Amino acid sequence: MKGECVSTKQLFGTVLAVQANFYRVQMDEVERSQESGVRSQESEIIESSSSLSSLSPVPCHLSPSSPILLCTRRTRLKKIGQQVMVGDRVVVEEPDWAGGRGAVSEVLPRHSQLNRPAIANVNQILLVFAVADPPLEPIQLSRFLIKAESTGVDVLLCLNKCDLISEEERQQVSDRLLAWGYQPLFISVQNSINIDQIAAYLQDKITVIAGPSGVGKSSLINSLIPDINLRVGEVSGKLARGRHTTRHVELFEMTTGGLLADTPGFNQPDLDCSPEELIYYFPEARTRLETANCRFSDCSHRDEPDCVVRGDWERYQHYLEFLADAIAYQTHLNQQADPESNLKLISKGKGQSQYEPKLESKKYRRISRKTQLQDLQELYRESED
Repeated sequence: MKGECVSTKQLFGTVLAVQANFYRVQMDEVERSQESGVRSQESEIIESSSSLSSLSPVPCHLSPSSPILLCTRRTRLKKIGQQVMVGDRVVVEEPDWAGGRGAVSEVLPRHSQLNRPAIANVNQILLVFAVADPPLEPIQLSRFLIKAESTGVDVLLCLNKCDLISEEERQQVSDRLLAWGYQPLFISVQNSINIDQIAAYLQDKITVIAGPSGVGKSSLINSLIPDINLRVGEVSGKLARGRHTTRHVELFEMTTGGLLADTPGFNQPDLDCSPEELIYYFPEARTRLETANCRFSDCSHRDEPDCVVRGDWERYQHYLEFLADAIAYQTHLNQQADPESNLKLISKGKGQSQYEPKLESKKYRRISRKTQLQDLQELYRESED
């Protein structure tokens, strides 16, 4: 059509937040027209590239001036059940730069995906704990580490409020965690200790910050990105635990590059892995299994003979406790998946059948007319007597 510019080029962006049925998308940097000072039709389009950079979860061409569009999802994506998650790299159509609107037409392949929190293309988990106020609890830290390991992404452990303990205590904590398989980074948000090192680890990556409440996650993000001003909660004096201050998942852009996702604080993450997988989420146990094998291929590493895992390492007791939780969780799943437990098989004829929900015995059964008549006759005889 005369006067129109038809192009197969595409606009790419990264989903920063999901709000109801709308998606806040940070668009890749768009060149501006040098002559008119506004975007021309061609400068609004970024050419689709077959290079890996176009699929990168954290595009290198994001800048603070990159526009943010509030987008809807194309009906086609809804029909095929394509979910749009925070962290997704997406294709945006029909951008309305003046109105700040657009439509997500395609979701690019994800290289990782977390369910809790629901976020895509995560490169690493920054696990934040405090060494004091609230005190460091080994079993709680171990549970968080196992949950982080189960995601399959890199885990970075940092310990906040290091200014509240002595150098000797810091070394003891470091040696203990090294035996677990982790090199912790000691920081103090209050005194700006090692904050620059954290920023270097986060550069050009999508990072999820996790940890219990009250350890300084929001304060750390405020220190890394001063303009966002996340609400900070105090530590409860009665329970020595933090109050929840984060309500939803959202990506925040760092000036040095990279995106941060703060998550709602919680004290005990669920361990929803299978009993067979659990042992591989302990780095110290993985080291043993890399050099030797147990006698039995299905060894649970509890009381089987010739087990190379069972032995004198600190978190072995943690493993036994978490294993009991994993077995209980697996048993619960099996009971839910067993159709005989809450379904009945109904024949539909011609060799076809299907499962239907079982009703509790006699609870929903309608009283027959014969029974109703008998009750009425009995009531009539009693009235005559």
